[in-house]
Amino acid sequence: MDISESRLVELKAKVENLYSARRELDRLKAHHIDTFHQIDTYFYVPEGRLKLREIEGREEAELIYYEREDTAEPKKSSVFILRINKPKTFKLLLEKVLDKKVIVDKKRGIYRYRGTQIHLDAVSGLGNFIEFERKSGGSAEDIRKDEEVLGKLMSELAIQEENLVKESYSDLVLRGGKDA
Repeated sequence: MDISESRLVELKAKVENLYSARRELDRLKAHHIDTFHQIDTYFYVPEGRLKLREIEGREEAELIYYEREDTAEPKKSSVFILRINKPKTFKLLLEKVLDKKVIVDKKRGIYRYRGTQIHLDAVSGLGNFIEFERKSGGSAEDIRKDEEVLGKLMSELAIQEENLVKESYSDLVLRGGKDA
């Protein structure tokens, strides 16, 4: 069993098109890691969010539990990831034990730029988004510095505050994509 825990500072924004965002990341010389087709199945849990992430072409999946503030500005989150070797059997078990909330289907391009992981997401039924994630030490000072870095990156990529998104994709899909 392989489990990891991370403290993150993150930000999500709606974007018109991913081509322009990719072009800007190329201009900044961000490192393109890869592009994946991900299916996230969310389950109802008493607190936080729980999802099983399946990635097309991979034999393993990830069970991801996270707690995050629902605010538009940079937000703190705690994330636990458990790697699952037999995802089909595990998914059947989860569906027997927990109620399925929603499925989020997306294509995700992953980039790395100056310690920030950047996701360019095309989410079925919702549109296009950019996400920033920075691993944080978790102290108030670390979080403040990470929030500043994300603010500067927003500026470098011309992301407007009115395009920031406070909710998870699961919440947006449940609402039918309104205000995404």
